[in-house]
Amino acid sequence: MGVVNSIRHDEFPRQSTVVGDTVSVCFHYDTDHVFDGVIVRDDVAEPYLMIIKLEDGRHVLSTECQYT
Repeated sequence: MGVVNSIRHDEFPRQSTVVGDTVSVCFHYDTDHVFDGVIVRDDVAEPYLMIIKLEDGRHVLSTECQYT
């Protein structure tokens, strides 16, 4: 658990314009196994997280994969 100053019950980091965009995702640069996904979060302020929802329902951070 943790605390992020910019996230409260009434406050959330501003989101970029790419939220909702479709992306292709792979892991370990393995382009033989690519998943479609949708960007569901992309902070333009602290804590600067991007979260992608994959077509199979899993969620990954942008730091855990490669995407385009």
